[in-house]
Amino acid sequence: MLATSVPGLDDIVWPGTEVITIAEGEPLRTTLARLKADQAAVICADAPDLPPLLVGKLFRELGRAEITICPAENGGAVAMACALPAPEWAEPDLDAYDVVKDLRAQAPGPRRVATTPGWHRLRTPHDLARLDPGLEGWESTRALITAR
Repeated sequence: MLATSVPGLDDIVWPGTEVITIAEGEPLRTTLARLKADQAAVICADAPDLPPLLVGKLFRELGRAEITICPAENGGAVAMACALPAPEWAEPDLDAYDVVKDLRAQAPGPRRVATTPGWHRLRTPHDLARLDPGLEGWESTRALITAR
């Protein structure tokens, strides 16, 4: 399942992917509660070049933790994965500067929150220089960037 409010997304998602709309300001916990799956990953829209390997690592870590975070280099998170329903104790804010610290403080025990290697988010025009044209999917990323 894919959660977004991007117009025209239905045209570019994988066949069979359900697209749901997220209301402005809707808490992540509320969105996760609407998903009909065993596990979910949330990937920030400003991380178009996140390698699939890191997404796989998010899910692998769920074998030992309830939530997994891929931290962003300059604060916040690039992605998060959890089993569904999401843990009752968790109120994730992926834009919080130290989301891992915040979630571990909410958790009944710090080992309930795992991390993967970090990645970057594209938050400023300067960050676009970080995109690697050699990565798979570059054509799609470039098309989305130039469409603005």
